[in-house]
Amino acid sequence: MADVLVKRLRIPARSVDSAVVFKPRRFYPSIRAAANFSSSLDTGLSTELDAVTSYSEIVPDTVVFDDFERWGFQHREMNSYTNLDFTFMFPPTAATVSSSLLLGICSLPDTKFRSAVDTALADSECYAFEKSDDRVCCFVNKALVNVGGDLAKLVPGRVSTEVDARLAYDTQAIVQKVHELSKLYNKIGVSSERLLFKIPATWQGIEASRILELEGIQTHVTFVYSFCQAAAAAQAGASIIQIFVGRLRDWARNHTGDSEVDAALNKGEDPGLTLVTKTYNYIHKYGHKSKLMAAAIRNKQDVFNLLGVDYIICPLKILQVLKESVTPPDEKYSLIRRLSPQTAASYNFSNEELVNWDENSFASALGPAAMGLLTAGMDGYASQSTRVEELFEKLWPPPNV
Repeated sequence: MADVLVKRLRIPARSVDSAVVFKPRRFYPSIRAAANFSSSLDTGLSTELDAVTSYSEIVPDTVVFDDFERWGFQHREMNSYTNLDFTFMFPPTAATVSSSLLLGICSLPDTKFRSAVDTALADSECYAFEKSDDRVCCFVNKALVNVGGDLAKLVPGRVSTEVDARLAYDTQAIVQKVHELSKLYNKIGVSSERLLFKIPATWQGIEASRILELEGIQTHVTFVYSFCQAAAAAQAGASIIQIFVGRLRDWARNHTGDSEVDAALNKGEDPGLTLVTKTYNYIHKYGHKSKLMAAAIRNKQDVFNLLGVDYIICPLKILQVLKESVTPPDEKYSLIRRLSPQTAASYNFSNEELVNWDENSFASALGPAAMGLLTAGMDGYASQSTRVEELFEKLWPPPNV
């Protein structure tokens, strides 16, 4: 059964013709409004953003590409602002470096990050590889790390580096790739405490997370759409487990036949919110170290329903709505914390959910929603990796650096 599922889930490496939209993700440190904006506390009022940030760390979902540079130490007068200035209110605190980011950098030759890519393409260590594939792989590793190193200078939080999704079904290949990237980061002076490595939640990816965490390397397990993925990642000791709430909701609107999703719907519950709740309770009831991240938030009610979860990745427009919603002092504490260690202690799990997950039980429990969404996510990552390699082959050798 496991072998059949693994074969069905393998991701082809193919290029994508769609334009690159690149939106560096922000996570981990809590976000507050910029210091030179008036605080609701000055007027005796509280905003909904003030209230929700007392329960969970709220982080901006995306920003325009040059916000790193604009915020990076260009402080301008901000007595007024428009929608384009959202990120001055919620400045970048952490970042993800990925193939998508590299494609965006290469499409914008004037960005300061382009020199990091050109330097990678001119790196003499990569010239020693006789095979073109090995040489391009070296260039990509160097480019990811050079850009990640530049980002680490601009943000106070951690920099997450996406691991090639084409390795998602090879545990040792994932571990080797992370070791290579980690060593390169070490060479340029970025400490392991500032780094995360983003790994898809296949069984092999979760096993790689287990190995790396035992070595002290922090991992971020992504594309989690089922309890078996979340519980296995928690048992593996993943530093971050990321669940996409809205994507599960979207799947449920157009599909049936997933027992986990159907069970939530039959109770009148949202399957994405239910998965976050169950995962949070599992982590806290059984003492796992993982932090839980909720993503694909579609409205502010989603935020309210997730209060207490470790991190909520929130679109900028929702953050703006929360900031502009003033709460009178007598309603300041009207929002309810939905998730807490206390409520987790009373949550009941079935015997089937409390197994020590292995490859066979994992494959048997992975339903069509998780399989479809995991495949779609990794397909996008794999396609971007292929496009970067094809682009680097065309760009090499680079102009003089």
